[in-house]
This record gives sequence, C-alpha cells and structure tokens, in this order.
Amino acid sequence: MFIATLIASERLAAGDISAAEDRVRSAGATPIAPVWLDEGVACDIRFEGDSQAVRAALEGAIGGVDVIVQVEAERQRKMLVADMDSTLITIECIDELADYAGIKPQIAEITERAMRGELDFEGALDARVALLKGLDASVIDRCHAERVVLMGGARELVRTMRANGADCYLVSGGFTAFADRVAADIGFTRALSNVLEIADGKLAGTVARPIVGAATKRETLLAEATAHGITPTECLAVGDGANDIPMIQAAGLGVAYHAKPKTAATAAARIDQCDLTALLSAQGYARKDWVI
Repeated sequence: MFIATLIASERLAAGDISAAEDRVRSAGATPIAPVWLDEGVACDIRFEGDSQAVRAALEGAIGGVDVIVQVEAERQRKMLVADMDSTLITIECIDELADYAGIKPQIAEITERAMRGELDFEGALDARVALLKGLDASVIDRCHAERVVLMGGARELVRTMRANGADCYLVSGGFTAFADRVAADIGFTRALSNVLEIADGKLAGTVARPIVGAATKRETLLAEATAHGITPTECLAVGDGANDIPMIQAAGLGVAYHAKPKTAATAAARIDQCDLTALLSAQGYARKDWVI
C-alpha cells in the first residue's frame, strides 16, 4: 500500500482532495478514502497502483500544495541526514562572509553554479575560500549573530524526530563555525562540516582536509545507518544543492527542498511550497505531536 500526503502552504480544501483523488484514478491507481492528518492543511490518500505514475499526476497539480508519495509502512523514518545552507538555515554562509569582505556578488555567483552542479564542489569551495584570505576571523561570530536564521520548521523537524527515537545528523559543505552552533541550537545528534583555517586572527584562505562534500554526505548516511542497525530505506535525507544528490538518492526518502533543478530532478520527493514541517506531515506526525 502506498500513501500520498498532500501538504498545503496555506489551505487545503475538500475540493482539492477530491481533485487529487481523481488524479490518482487517472494514473490507473485505486484510492482509498482520504484521511485528514491536520484538517485544512495536510491529508493522506492511500492507494494501490503505480506510485511513480501517481506522483507524476499529483505533483504541481494543486497550487500551493506539496505532495510526497511513499510506501505507507516506511513513512516514519528512523534517521535524518540534512544539509545546512539554504536547507536548515535561510542563507549560504560563505556568501554572507563575502558580503563583509565586499565581494559577495563574485562569490555568490560561484556558489550558485556549484549548487546547480555546474562546477566541481571541492574546487569551487577552495576558490571561494581563497578569496576570503585576510578577512578578520571575528567576522564569523558577527555573521552568525547577524545573518543566520533557521529555516521554518527546522527546529520542529529535528526535535520531533529525536523525541521519537530517530538520530539526526547535520552534514554540511559549509563551515564548523556555523554548523556546530546550528546543530546544537536545533538538537542534532552530531554535525559534520568543513573547517575554515585561521592564522593570526585572520582567515588563511584555505579549508582543512578532507573536505566534506557530496561523497561524505552519502558515506555518513550509510555508515550511521549501519551503526544503528537500520537500512538506508529507513532514512530521510534532505538538501537543496547538487552536492546533496548522492545522499538524497541513498535514502529511503530523499527530499529536494526548494532545490536547484538538477537536485529536484533526481529526488524521490520535492518540497517547493511548504517549510520543513512538511517532512513531519509526510511521516504521519500531526501538529499536536510536533515538538517545538
């Protein structure tokens, strides 16, 4: 049995559910009576049939609504592996550091191309960090205080999953100076990210090796799943950039969150309208069960 969860960024009407049922039937599947998870916001439609055909029929069909289709028995995941920049927080930290250095447009362009998969991630990271050489290291704390804002639903997602026995890992191509604090604030089990090297109180323009990139993200998901005695199928991975694709593809539920086109095209699910609490609805957690 499969389940399609419809999550609205604003309001989900009864007519929307009826239209969704019609689309499920048009995909050759048989829907079972829909059940509200949170009335007017999130609804489950169970069905038998071709899950990929149903997903194709439902995604983007109702304005302001995201749809996640999965095997019903697997919906509540036992582990989360998440990206940070533009996923758990609203910014790209390296772009904001560049703003303090007066070179944000130059670095942001490279960031965008790397996240779209047009540039090698490690090479692009080295190139951007080199441009920050000589920036006073105190800017890191200032940037964290002034610019880092949690993405809507980030805290609820992690704390609810942790409260229900799931371990949560933040694995970022960004920097420990930000990731460690974000992870501690939200309640992650552990964070893994890159170390900006500092010399004489200034950025040295280099990143410590090995670089945390796409391969590390996937390897962390697989290794932690094995260590906890679960399978990758039982894991949830979420990210927005091309360097998140390997972990998204390795997870049982891999989600592209407001993602770059290449990432969105390869993911088993997309969140384009809602915030990260959509991933709680997808797992069957009603709002009354969220941990804030």
